[in-house]
Amino acid sequence: MAEGRSDGARFFSPAGRHLLGLQGMHPTQIEPILDLAETYALMNRSRKTPRDLLRGRTVINLFFEDSTRTRTSFELAGKRLGADVINMSVAQSSVNKGETLLDTAATLNAMRTDILVVRHAQSGAPALLAKKVEAAVVNAGDGTHEHPTQALLDAVTIRRHLGRISGLTVAICGDVAHSRVARSNIHLLTAMANKVRVVGPPTLVPGAFSALGVEVHYTMEEGLRDADVVMMLRLQRERMSGGQVPSAREYFRFYGLDRRRLDLAKPGALVMHPGPMNRGVEIDSQIADSDQSVIQEQVEMGVAVRMAVLDRLVRGGVS
Repeated sequence: MAEGRSDGARFFSPAGRHLLGLQGMHPTQIEPILDLAETYALMNRSRKTPRDLLRGRTVINLFFEDSTRTRTSFELAGKRLGADVINMSVAQSSVNKGETLLDTAATLNAMRTDILVVRHAQSGAPALLAKKVEAAVVNAGDGTHEHPTQALLDAVTIRRHLGRISGLTVAICGDVAHSRVARSNIHLLTAMANKVRVVGPPTLVPGAFSALGVEVHYTMEEGLRDADVVMMLRLQRERMSGGQVPSAREYFRFYGLDRRRLDLAKPGALVMHPGPMNRGVEIDSQIADSDQSVIQEQVEMGVAVRMAVLDRLVRGGVS
């Protein structure tokens, strides 16, 4: 197979080989995936999924970082399409005994894996593996770089509720600096001609983000005004240096989503969160569980989107 391209059109290579990121995507590449995911969402609800599509194929979930939600979602997606799915426990693998990432790639190549789903703490790790393995590689989150399937499932969820995924105002709030979810959503939403705002304290929302075509706001009151969608992000303390945020109580006081702040957005604005949530830190429980919240539907759409991605990789990508 030909190598996946490293330029902006790297959502799928011409041969449909990898999904490494969304930067540089065109709407004509986005919309077919969203359409297919909606089809799979309906199939999942009817329990009539095509369990022969990936029959005889092997999908390995190679997670160097914990993520029960994402790993389980990919596992369900593969099994509902009929694949043999293997979850590799990196904590118990030879990687922790001194094996390098490239050694792991060689081992996986010898196993004749068809699709490799990779989550890694280092930005660029899935792209490195993609150069060394014959399998299709799906980026399930790498460092602070991207998390493409999360942005796709967010887009499906938005479109299902608002009827479109363009011409909207979307506020992405919180720890933007350390969020691969934020970056993938920025790439997708700006490609689809939405107005995107990033909102949070200056330590977590660098002004350099304006170069990505988004508005930068340092108060929730400014950032949420007349927004169609409010997307909250988890504080990723494991990636922070000391002093980047005050106490949890102080953070919620200035940047937590409560009813007063949500009322600044448009009536019926959607509330989203990629999870896991820190209730009382990023979001008030009453808002997380309200009728405006689509957080649980995001989880459901995650399986459908990942089924769509596996489908398109097997069928030869998009064009």
